[in-house]
Amino acid sequence: MLRHLCALLLLLLATSASQALTQSEALALVQGEPDERIAALNQTILAPDAASIALLQALANDSVRLAGGQVLLVQADGSRARNAVSGQDLTLPADAEEVMLNNRLRGELETALAALSLFDADPNARLAAAQALGKAPSEARLALLDKALAKEDVPAIQAALQLARAAALLGSELPAKRIQAAHDLALAKTPATELLLNERISIETDPAVKPALEAALRKVREGLAWGERLGQLFTGLSLGSILLLVALGLAICYGLMGVINMAHGELMMIGAYATYLVQLGFRHYLPPSLFDYYLLAALPLAFAASAAVGALMEGLVLRWLYGRPLETLLATWGISLVLMQTVRSLFGAQNVGVENPAWMSGGLQLLPNLSLPWNRLFIILFAGLVLLGVSLLIQRTRLGLFVRGVTQNRRMAACTGVNTARVDRYAFALGSGIAGLAGCALSQVGNVGPDLGQSYIVDAFLVVVLGGVGQLAGTVYAALGLGLVNKLLEGQMGAVLAKIAVLLFIIVFIQKRPQGIFAMKGRSAES
Repeated sequence: MLRHLCALLLLLLATSASQALTQSEALALVQGEPDERIAALNQTILAPDAASIALLQALANDSVRLAGGQVLLVQADGSRARNAVSGQDLTLPADAEEVMLNNRLRGELETALAALSLFDADPNARLAAAQALGKAPSEARLALLDKALAKEDVPAIQAALQLARAAALLGSELPAKRIQAAHDLALAKTPATELLLNERISIETDPAVKPALEAALRKVREGLAWGERLGQLFTGLSLGSILLLVALGLAICYGLMGVINMAHGELMMIGAYATYLVQLGFRHYLPPSLFDYYLLAALPLAFAASAAVGALMEGLVLRWLYGRPLETLLATWGISLVLMQTVRSLFGAQNVGVENPAWMSGGLQLLPNLSLPWNRLFIILFAGLVLLGVSLLIQRTRLGLFVRGVTQNRRMAACTGVNTARVDRYAFALGSGIAGLAGCALSQVGNVGPDLGQSYIVDAFLVVVLGGVGQLAGTVYAALGLGLVNKLLEGQMGAVLAKIAVLLFIIVFIQKRPQGIFAMKGRSAES
């Protein structure tokens, strides 16, 4: 904003000598009643010159003083001042009074400074100025808006100016103008328009105008409702993709070995902390220009760290507990406590900060009230890629063939020469590595702390049980279905009741279909 004002100031210095700021105009801006000062402010921005712009900027910076009927602009050193009208430099008088601004005056001043950018050479600056005036409408600025509209040739900026003009007319004293403004605002289905119409309806007394305002408000709300519905669907899809990432590894481990792995959430936590360490390494040891690529390096390291811990768990503890699911539950629960306490000892109990790369910041604005964050879009895409990779590994590789064989009938697979113990170790390491990938992705959308895994472990088991033990397709359907249903119900009944409703549905579903959405195929499943 300051850069644009400086450019405008230089232009006015060369072209507007005939529109010099007068003493009376300067005094009207700095003293008197608030309404009078606001009127003087609106009059000033209709025909600004270099001196008036400098005065407005000094007012915003609280560097204007009043002494002996002169308006003085305090210089940077605080001891010198410049006359706002004549430009004469002088020593700041000791009895100079500070010019006071209340919140209302300060808000009007900020809007006026933004309005000056309506004539900037930069289209982005003009668009921002038009949008700012639309959020703070005033009928006193209609002449300024008309002047800007007459010169504007960019369609997007013209639309923003017309919207700002309609918002300004909403406060007109003439009922016909207010009705026309309501019709114009009905075309702009934005949250700001809804707020303006709501505020006007609350104070409108004319029986002819109020129905027009209410009709416009209904149209705006109908348009915004689509954004809200699509936003809920996107949020549900995002949650479903997160649940899919979390549950994929668990589906492999639980389906193959029957291990109730209560430490699966902590394997995710290890992946998230591995991402944090990679971020620190990039920040301290590599050039700043490479920082935005740290996530690409963190993905394989998060997988490797969690896979290594998972292989260690399987080799030291779980291999002795196969066939005893309740004992694996207790053992892995104890391991989860050990892992959480280890992380607390190494990194502290507080959450650590993991920053998004620049290419994952911001979002995709589809509708005025619908913005899709890039980090969420990345997780949806990443979940799809991980699912594709796991599916190809299970269906097209020798390890996948062994995993499918052991899952369907362990004894028969062993009889054909399959080393089931090795398959168990590889499969558990694979499932743990996928959990590490999930932790890496979750570090981009939430807090990273010792309790990260506890927020998702129950939902992950619900996904696996609902989808069918060892069934990737069932895991996909269950994860996306639970995510969408959960978010849709949250909008109707709140987060707590939505969770209860989903849990009750799963209980009833499992009672009717214990094998889940997709039943396991094979003799072991039929016996």
